[in-house]
Amino acid sequence: MTSFETPLKEARGKGAAKHGTGHFIAQRVSALALVFLVIWAVYSALKLSALSYPSAVAWLRSPLNAVPTALLIAVGAYHMQLGMRVIIEDYIARRLTFSLLLILNLFVCWIIALVGVLSILKVALVGGGAF
Repeated sequence: MTSFETPLKEARGKGAAKHGTGHFIAQRVSALALVFLVIWAVYSALKLSALSYPSAVAWLRSPLNAVPTALLIAVGAYHMQLGMRVIIEDYIARRLTFSLLLILNLFVCWIIALVGVLSILKVALVGGGAF
């Protein structure tokens, strides 16, 4: 007679590892934040398209505009890192490639966020001129 129960030794290490919930919630919360930030960014881009460069720099020097712009870049990079992590975990089987891609994903997303936020801060605090 066939048993419908899976032996515990075969089930160990497969299925939920009790750590996916935090990742799931982080992905959803960052996506929700991005909805509002992208709507704000599209509105701002349409408004900025009619301005000159000095006016756009002056617009970005306002904390009410610099903070959401920096948040858009940081949250976008974080959300991208979470999404790429899921793709790597789902489709990369070789352990070395898997590990290298996860590390590369983390570093690339951090670099994107760091360069973007520092660029916003530079324009917001110093102005639009050269370094």
